[in-house]
Amino acid sequence: MAALARSILVTGSNRGIGLELVRQLAASPRPPQHIFATCRDPKGPRGKALQELAAQHPSIKLVQLDAVNLPSIRGAVRAVGSHLKDQGLNLLINNAGVSSHATLRSLDSREMLSAFATNVVRPVQVTKEFLPLLEKAAKGVGKEGLSCSRAAVINISTKLGSIGLCLRAAQNMVTRCMAAELQDKGILCVAIHPGWVKTDMGTEKAPLMVEHSVQGILMVLASLSQDTSGAFLDWEGNTLPW
Repeated sequence: MAALARSILVTGSNRGIGLELVRQLAASPRPPQHIFATCRDPKGPRGKALQELAAQHPSIKLVQLDAVNLPSIRGAVRAVGSHLKDQGLNLLINNAGVSSHATLRSLDSREMLSAFATNVVRPVQVTKEFLPLLEKAAKGVGKEGLSCSRAAVINISTKLGSIGLCLRAAQNMVTRCMAAELQDKGILCVAIHPGWVKTDMGTEKAPLMVEHSVQGILMVLASLSQDTSGAFLDWEGNTLPW
């Protein structure tokens, strides 16, 4: 089986789903040549598990990227571009995010704006800055149709019912808009719900192990095509209502 993509970037990769994505990609029989594992402080104490993974797999490159800080994003673009040289970035996985379980009574405007900035503005800004590298990959020789091996943006979303659903619904709309705008450039855009996963964010009450969720996500990514651009899918490939 061919590699999912030559180069893949994952945001928020120091824990949870992001960390497991990096782990499984690096350990796959045909790993990507470049796995850019990004988070706010990859060399700090919270990046320890990521540092250990990178020490085991030369394909993993640690890149500092604070998804709500524009200079940080641009610095990450330069770092990734220097590794790829004349090659573009095939797959961008916008995974970094926060959850909110506020109710109407407990809602705080600062919390809501912070969550909106991280979960909605963040994937738009990150995608915008990496767009030249994605476009370069999409123009690669012999590449036709839409797929993750050519050029794609995957937004990790959710269907959980809370105030977070409203914020994520905005992110899902962003995915639809991206898909419509970028399809003619040869770039695939899809939103994926990973399930309710046992992570720091999902808590121990979640029924799904992160390993199983990521296994499913990677299988779904490998199956994406022109027919699924702009879709909202879950980790098993089922279509979800917007």
